[in-house]
Amino acid sequence: MDTGFDLRKHGGVEVFLRDCPTRAVLELIAGKWTMLVLVALEDGRPMRFAELRRRLDGVTPKVLTQTLRALEREGLLIRTVYPTVPPCVEYRLTELGQEVGGLVRSITDWSRANITAMRAAREEFDERAARRPPGSDGEAAR
Repeated sequence: MDTGFDLRKHGGVEVFLRDCPTRAVLELIAGKWTMLVLVALEDGRPMRFAELRRRLDGVTPKVLTQTLRALEREGLLIRTVYPTVPPCVEYRLTELGQEVGGLVRSITDWSRANITAMRAAREEFDERAARRPPGSDGEAAR
C-alpha cells in the first residue's frame, strides 16, 4: 500500500501503517469517550468516577472504566486511591495528559465555533441527496 512519503527509510514512523505506534496513540486519543474525558479533566481538578460519569452523559460504567484504564496505561492519567471506607478514587491528567487535553480543548472550541456552519452544510447536503435519483452519485444502487 503506497501511503506517500515513507518515513521508515529515514528512521521515522508511517502513521498510515496499521502497526505504527503513533497510529495507536491517535486511535486512543480520537476515541469519543477519550476526548470527552480529556476535556473534562483538562482544567487540572481531580474528579471521582461518579462525577466523571455524571459529566459524560451517556457513558456506561464499563466504557468509562475501559477509557480511564487506557489513559492511565499510556501515561495520560493518574488514578489515586485513598485508603478510606469505601475507597475514594480520583482521576487527574498527568503533564502529558494536560498537553493533549489542551489540544482536544482546541478541537472542542473549534467545534463550538463552527457547529452552525456544519449544520447548515449537513442540511444542504441532505436536501440535495433527497432530490438525487438513486444511483446518480456513483454508488451502486442497493
